[in-house]
Amino acid sequence: MKKIAPSILSADFARLGSEIAAVETAGADLIHVDVMDGRFVPNLTIGPPIIRSVRKTTKLPLDVHLMIERPERSLDQYIDAGSDIITVHAEASIHLHRVVQAIRESGCKAGVSLNPSTPLSALDCIIDDIDLLLVMTVNPGFGGQAFIDAMLPKIARAREFIDRRRPSVVLEVDGGVNVDNIAAIAGAGADVLVAGSAVFHSDDYGKTINLMRRRLDSMPR
Repeated sequence: MKKIAPSILSADFARLGSEIAAVETAGADLIHVDVMDGRFVPNLTIGPPIIRSVRKTTKLPLDVHLMIERPERSLDQYIDAGSDIITVHAEASIHLHRVVQAIRESGCKAGVSLNPSTPLSALDCIIDDIDLLLVMTVNPGFGGQAFIDAMLPKIARAREFIDRRRPSVVLEVDGGVNVDNIAAIAGAGADVLVAGSAVFHSDDYGKTINLMRRRLDSMPR
């Protein structure tokens, strides 16, 4: 079943606990947490203390996306904060295998993310060691960006690559996902759809997530 993961990057942080409770009630499958360091990407967002607080507010899996340089330096803090899935960027770590192994040994699921311009060939030597592949469909660093249409073929190629090499890997897509394009993105092969502003900037979270779900359910089987 396709899953919807609202990204709290677009939530109202003045009432973050209520925002998370609202999307959980609305039918979210995971909570996506975007961590940015102001170096790997231009923006600066949250860290382990916020994740630890978020962990107390929800039973949904925390899908933590580390957009940070050298994630190995602070990895233990994100593990200890209560992450369920930790995704690092292939572009951000010199010793990617070591980072992925450390994540999995901690009991968390390990993901690797690719920026829009990074080819799938970057995964050739790591695909057998990961649980999740995150394809970025915007250049990371800011919420509210428009989906890059040229990424649809990349998602389809990623689906083929996973099915050929390691079918158990979950394919996640993050960036510009909304009600209008969610079916096309899922149709290209995505398993998990990350949606930030499309959910949190809508007037009714339940209505928006339900509409997304209906769009997914209407896809050809």
